Amino acid sequence: MRSSRFARLAAATAFAAACLAASGRARAQATAKEAVGFGVERLYTSAPGAGWFVMDALDMHGALGGVISITGDYANQPLRVATSDGSQRVPVVSSEASALLAAGVTYGRFRLSFQLDRLFVVEGRSATVGAYHFTAPSIDPGTGPDTFSDSRVGFEARLLGEADSAFRLGLGAQLFIPTGSRDDYFSDDTYRGMARVLFAGDRGRFTYAGHLGVHIRPIQNDYTPGSPHGSELLYGIAGGIKLPVPALGTSNGVETVIVGPELYGETAFNAFFGKETTGLEGLLSARVEGLHGRPDSAQLRFKLGMGAGLDAYFGTPQWRALASVEMFDFGK
Repeated sequence: MRSSRFARLAAATAFAAACLAASGRARAQATAKEAVGFGVERLYTSAPGAGWFVMDALDMHGALGGVISITGDYANQPLRVATSDGSQRVPVVSSEASALLAAGVTYGRFRLSFQLDRLFVVEGRSATVGAYHFTAPSIDPGTGPDTFSDSRVGFEARLLGEADSAFRLGLGAQLFIPTGSRDDYFSDDTYRGMARVLFAGDRGRFTYAGHLGVHIRPIQNDYTPGSPHGSELLYGIAGGIKLPVPALGTSNGVETVIVGPELYGETAFNAFFGKETTGLEGLLSARVEGLHGRPDSAQLRFKLGMGAGLDAYFGTPQWRALASVEMFDFGK
């Protein structure tokens, strides 16, 4: 009898403790401040016709020409917010799939371009982290048929070297226009700008490119965990090997397959190369050029890329897959 009363007392005590814990969690969620979204994507693709996914080959030439491209991108867990004790990272944005539409005009050493990113799938997990509650985005073709991220206008110029020189030097700038939604984690809802020093070159079968620049990103007043820390230093390098292969559908044409890695990242100026303010991503890419077999005609270029985030800063996913097709004509 005594043991039975003791068991009932223990069960009642455990039930009360569970109720108090649940009530505490409910109160914590009720009082948590709603986290405000921001632009998560850190894959700042190069201009259409630039060759690499992120770097710029600076090989514009000829008279008035143009280029159009479409790039498909899938990123796995690009936003993982760490809990206060650092024991786990919550995938607030677990998947994102988009298609980047781009067009550009070239003339001699110059290029002007426009890019617009169409979102197809963006999803994640809502969670309360510390004093903030994160509401996960939920976009699919049915619920968000016309959802876009921030659009970009860019301009690049080659200052030194020719289109096929061993060393080329140029400048580039891009303006981000806030056409996306903060709730979808694809916009800061502010104008942003990037300015970069670009370099590239070709020597035999080896080709390379890189950049160093500044991302002017206003600090948000409603800072939340895992969000941007203001303006940043941008850096990146790429290198590849050119592999000539017989052109498809021609008797004497030659196509070129270029295979190589790209490394790129950023770090906030107010916490230079800090653990929570520095991102780094690697990408192994391959592209096929010269698909028409004649350099005096419009050309097709196909690109494939696979990579992963090498640092846990926001926007560096666990893994990423890319595919792109371009049609360009540098003019005669």
